Amino acid sequence: MNAAEVRRKELGAFLRARRERAVRADYGLPPVGRGRTVGLRREEVAFLSGVSVTWYTWLEQGRDINPSRHVLDAVAVNLRLSAPEHDYVLGLSGYAPAPREAAPGPEPVPDHVQHLLHALDPAPAFAVTSTWDIGAWNRGYEALFPGIATVPVRDRNLLRLTFTDPYVRGMLPDWEVTVRSFLADYRAEAGSHADRAAHLELITRLRRDSEDFARAWDDHEVRRFASRARTFLHPVAGRLDFEQHQLVPSDAPTLHIVAYLPAPGSGTRERMEKLVEGRPPRRLGPGLELE
Repeated sequence: MNAAEVRRKELGAFLRARRERAVRADYGLPPVGRGRTVGLRREEVAFLSGVSVTWYTWLEQGRDINPSRHVLDAVAVNLRLSAPEHDYVLGLSGYAPAPREAAPGPEPVPDHVQHLLHALDPAPAFAVTSTWDIGAWNRGYEALFPGIATVPVRDRNLLRLTFTDPYVRGMLPDWEVTVRSFLADYRAEAGSHADRAAHLELITRLRRDSEDFARAWDDHEVRRFASRARTFLHPVAGRLDFEQHQLVPSDAPTLHIVAYLPAPGSGTRERMEKLVEGRPPRRLGPGLELE
């Protein structure tokens, strides 16, 4: 069998397995045969999905037909597939995953993501939502940006802080390059939720509060994230050199974990360890070093 035949056979087998496991009472249907309460008939799924019994039978048999996305969505809904199962059906047929509406309010950060952030200490690490709200962070990140815990939740957004917080701006020697790179990364991710209220509110507020943002946003730069070197000029620790990396948890795909790993040979790890421990600086002013 070629690749297309394999996918059609798998799709048919998957739909048949889910149909045969469906609980009839959940659909308001009576038992069939000898009191069988589990399993829908093909004609029942076909009727609910608005297709002919013959066509649905061919779909389960893996015949060479081309189901539309609309029909596959209807079948998935009527078989009451979970979101991952729905996406699996679409993927087998060559379609992109179904768009998901973001939940209202802040997106929750699972405990295991927070545990991972703590495990990365003293390297600064934090988790951002689909609109780059900062939902969790570790001690390293709070040492890098001590004000993060006191920023109002509504303003605790990576883009907003980068454009409007004087402390953050003062730590970035390449501020202009950094913010444009951030915007290009964000815009590449924002296409799938450009109509969502949280995104629209973020952009509207930033355009109002930052002329720099408005000018940069109107340039419409788009670029996928790539790991890169980052430098911060910390008011206590001095120059800190990192490699920036980004991870997406497979079981929390709307979250991105951003980690700043100390650059080898830069002394940054040692300075971050002392910052996290709260050790005082040896002296104040330019060129400041920790004891």
